[in-house]
Amino acid sequence: MIVCKSPAELERMRAANQLVARVLRDLGALVEPGVTTAALDAAAERMVREGGAVPAFKGYRGYPATLCASINDEVVHGIPSSKRALRDGDIVSLDMGVVLNGFYGDSAITVAVGRIAPTAATLLRVTEESLYCAIAQVRIGGRVSDIGHAVQSYVEPHGLSVVREFVGHGIGIQLHEEPQIPNYGPAGRGPRLLEGMVLAIEPMVTTGRPDVRVLDDGWTAVTRDGSLSAHFEHTVAVTSSGPMVLTALPQDPARPMADAARYEQGRAGTPSR
Repeated sequence: MIVCKSPAELERMRAANQLVARVLRDLGALVEPGVTTAALDAAAERMVREGGAVPAFKGYRGYPATLCASINDEVVHGIPSSKRALRDGDIVSLDMGVVLNGFYGDSAITVAVGRIAPTAATLLRVTEESLYCAIAQVRIGGRVSDIGHAVQSYVEPHGLSVVREFVGHGIGIQLHEEPQIPNYGPAGRGPRLLEGMVLAIEPMVTTGRPDVRVLDDGWTAVTRDGSLSAHFEHTVAVTSSGPMVLTALPQDPARPMADAARYEQGRAGTPSR
């Protein structure tokens, strides 16, 4: 069942998601060669608890940490470790959530460690832009599949692949609610988007093939061909005035529309930058 949130509930969700956004911003500033993923996890948990929330991932289905830290060919769910130090040229996905006043927040970014290769830089740029292309489809009366179609239509012309095994999801008083939101497929299918729906939209993109496998730890998903992977996620509400990006910080309000315009130009045959 898809649950639509009231304006009051959306404000509570905004508070949870703004905390997630601030923590990820501050974690990104800590990323540098030599820092361990365990140190990032410890910082994340401290910031979450100082914000009056509890980590959403820690203990969820047995997951052992506050943060998912996935490096290079790791797609999602990388478990932080004191033995895993970041190296110059790595990319690292930081994915985390919180529970605050009974509602969940969820977001992810992928960050460059030092100086990265042009291929990696393109992967990060295109993956993040595809997220904003997807957000542009969040409008009353649209279909859930319009979101994933926008991701796939933007990513694949750049020679990159969209991961199929993992999807976005509804979010609210549970971390994972209906509907599921694949990052690929035809437009115009699935449930209609209604005012008050809240969606965690999260493209996962690779420089190689889309196939993944899960390591023996039961959590870490990696690309089968060893190619790089990036992951970006925003939590977005459907409103009468368009998408409300709950995990966007106030200093960057115009970003979704800028990338949405670029997506629409690309559909018309205009080359993207």
